[in-house]
Amino acid sequence: MGIKQISVFLENTTGRLSEVTKTLSNARINLRAISIADTADFGILRLIVDKTDGAVDALNAAGFTTRQTDVVAVEIDDIPGSLAKLMDIFQQSQVNIEYLYASLEGQAGKAVVIFKLQDHDKGLKILSEKNYKMADSF
Repeated sequence: MGIKQISVFLENTTGRLSEVTKTLSNARINLRAISIADTADFGILRLIVDKTDGAVDALNAAGFTTRQTDVVAVEIDDIPGSLAKLMDIFQQSQVNIEYLYASLEGQAGKAVVIFKLQDHDKGLKILSEKNYKMADSF
């Protein structure tokens, strides 16, 4: 179980992020989660969308370089300490987290955190054993 994340490689220039969002809008793709990491020269835009294949096709057709990655979306209670508890589980199980970000999607009283784990399958197994709810789509 898991979901596909799209990574879009962007030159760090004015308007590139706007071009991505316009491309997705024109393809009628809905964003579910978004994160960007940048350096002086380029950025990596990470997206979870409602139609992954359509988004990749639209972005590639518009000249963007993309890659798909398996990630885990975990629902946690939206209260202090919920994320710390989950981090402790990963630490005790020696599951390395490469990065994480939160989703714009979720139900009242819940938060969704997207994880890129070094060992995806081990992470899924541990989350399942600890009865965490994971999303396979948004």
